[in-house]
Amino acid sequence: MSGNVRSVGQTLAERVVALRAEDIPPAVHERCRDLLVDVAGLCVAARNRDYVASLLASLDRGGPCTAFGHTEGLSPEDAALLNGTAAHGEDFDDTFEGGPVHSGAVIVPAVLAACERFGRSGSDALLGIAVGVEALCRLSLVAPKRIHDAGFHPTAVLGAMAAAVAVSKTVGANEKQMVDALGIAGSMAGGIIEYLAEGAWTKRLHAGWAAHSGLHAARLAREGFVGPRTVLEGRHGLFFAFARDGSDNFAALTNRFGDEWHLTGLTFKPYATGTMNQPYIDCALRLAKRGFAAEDVAEAVCETAEGYVQRLWEPLAAKQRPPNDYAAKFSTPFNIAVAFVTGGAGLDAFSEATVRDARILDLAGKVRYVVDPQNPYPRAYTGHIRMKLKDGRVLEERQPHIRGGIHEPLAREEIERKFRGNASYGGWPDPLARQFLAFAESAFDGSPDLIPFRR
Repeated sequence: MSGNVRSVGQTLAERVVALRAEDIPPAVHERCRDLLVDVAGLCVAARNRDYVASLLASLDRGGPCTAFGHTEGLSPEDAALLNGTAAHGEDFDDTFEGGPVHSGAVIVPAVLAACERFGRSGSDALLGIAVGVEALCRLSLVAPKRIHDAGFHPTAVLGAMAAAVAVSKTVGANEKQMVDALGIAGSMAGGIIEYLAEGAWTKRLHAGWAAHSGLHAARLAREGFVGPRTVLEGRHGLFFAFARDGSDNFAALTNRFGDEWHLTGLTFKPYATGTMNQPYIDCALRLAKRGFAAEDVAEAVCETAEGYVQRLWEPLAAKQRPPNDYAAKFSTPFNIAVAFVTGGAGLDAFSEATVRDARILDLAGKVRYVVDPQNPYPRAYTGHIRMKLKDGRVLEERQPHIRGGIHEPLAREEIERKFRGNASYGGWPDPLARQFLAFAESAFDGSPDLIPFRR
């Protein structure tokens, strides 16, 4: 590309740098506040989990930044890493129909760490979260499905780029610095999906590592480190590397950035499990209310998208008997069975006890799939279950969209109820949870103080 032709990164940076706090619509402000609440609750819910303990033990203590629910300060990058990993660790964080990508667990930790390290204001935090989340949503639309199909996790790959944009905006970077930050982050991005094979913990790390990478890329650029300005569209660029061809829609990233906001349609998950399983759980819960038991089921057949098969359905025998509680979150047969048998799919539904429960496993073993070539994925996430009972009856349920998203959003009261449940699960007393909700109400005014939440 000629140096006279503006790159995609330059076009994006120009639009991001021009945005001011007064340009943020009320609906976007509200969504950023909801993300702050949701992410904090998820961090607290996971703070005593084994994978968080392992990560925390690997980090050096001491630093100006907060990890929710932990007493000691950390360096900015380590705080972003720990908060991002905890927020994404139970797969209970927000998602975006069209990606899918998990934006809050990447962007909120990176921005909060930047604010604490560099003394930025609440309005800076709002701008950083808004542009970072919007950038991540839009990046996921450039090459839909292709990053996943190539064996990578879009949140990990694209999250590093969006976090670089978010932190650059938060700290007041100029256009050149933001372009360099994107270029640097492109060499830090990555994240394979081989965790699917045995339920390993690495996916949990992806959001935190993207936050860490984007934050440090922005810091490097701030000090003059140079990155390639054609990092997105170049012949050796990010999308060529991770999406494997050049048919990319970069207009989806840059067109009307700051005028039209995709982030207002984010999905806040009602269930603590993988994104595409959510509509199937709704179907299972409705079937469970129709007056028959798991033992009455002869078989269950689900219509599904081709894009789901390798992540949620195959190998089918392994998905019907997941090896551990984390692998269970990426098994549609298990999700259907645990929801039907237990009546829910919250944090307690995915445990070493449930993955060994004979009733749950027996029902999961009866669940299989057929590919629906007309399935709208990734534009929408749908669910379908057709259960044939031993007495010959056939019962069927469909869910046309994921609840908690643009078609059926969670109200603020429901998001706050989810936060309180997660905070309680992680051991925060109710007064502290109420204190955080009060803080979040005005967090984007003045200077946000996170120190009270280091406990």
